Amino acid sequence: MLFKVFFQKKPNQVPVRELTDSIYVEASNEAEVRKKIADRQYNIEFITEISGAHLEYEQGKEDFKVESI
Repeated sequence: MLFKVFFQKKPNQVPVRELTDSIYVEASNEAEVRKKIADRQYNIEFITEISGAHLEYEQGKEDFKVESI
C-alpha cells in the first residue's frame, strides 16, 4: 500500500498549512509508516492511504516520488 504523509519539518513547529510538506511511503499499514520515518523527527499532521483515482492523480504530479526507506 502507498501512504501520503503530511508533516512539518520541525517537530516542535505548530502546523501551518503553507509550511506543510508531504512524502509518499510504501508500507503495509500506518504504524509501519510511522516506524519508517520515526528517525526523521517530523511533526506528522496526517497519514492517508492512497489508491485508485487518487493515486493516479498524485502520480501525475511533477514532484511524485515514493521514498525508499
